[in-house]
Amino acid sequence: MAKTHDNALILFARDPILGKVKTRLSPFLEDGVILKLYTCFLQDSLDNIRLVENADRFVGVAPSSESGFFAGTSGSDIRLFIQEGENLGDKMRRAIQDRFAEGYERVVIIGSDSPSLPVSYIYRALGSDKDMVLGPSTDGGYYLIGMRGKVVEVFNGVTWGTETVLRETFERLEKNGASLELLPVWYDVDSPEDLKFFKTHLDLIEKSGLGKAGETGKLLNNILASH
Repeated sequence: MAKTHDNALILFARDPILGKVKTRLSPFLEDGVILKLYTCFLQDSLDNIRLVENADRFVGVAPSSESGFFAGTSGSDIRLFIQEGENLGDKMRRAIQDRFAEGYERVVIIGSDSPSLPVSYIYRALGSDKDMVLGPSTDGGYYLIGMRGKVVEVFNGVTWGTETVLRETFERLEKNGASLELLPVWYDVDSPEDLKFFKTHLDLIEKSGLGKAGETGKLLNNILASH
């Protein structure tokens, strides 16, 4: 896929394999149901990034792409790559560095655990003139990170997967002296409690005309009816 924009938008995703995704939802849900749910997360996230017209789109998959789920998504509009690095910070740094090396001026990464994320937040991140953009998540991490022109070193020594990620990132940002744009708070969906809130929020989003519940909303109607 040839470079057509100055912006690169990357969806970070896990390869959807039974028993390997959204493990905090077990035993609340069976592994097969969790896998279906996560593939809905992925489908809705892919639909979201396809709505963004001023960026080249990428999907960074971990740990590999053996499931075959992404085989149909890569091609003319989305470029697939395997995440490389020891931890999440290494993987994000490498993905951003690689895009800058390809000539992109702004790189934004979003996760696949926020399938209801407003596309307007992504546009705001891509349009920022700050060195770095962060979208803080209610779990103490972030749902989006973006950089302009160069890699801002905020990844070293962060305790990934904990509620201190955002605080530790902020501390590294302060030492760095880089300018920051902060997006509104959003949320990831990791636990059974998150899932119940997410279902209610999707219903409200659809009712208010802000968006569609998507594939995830359809599946949640069936899942939560029996819980």
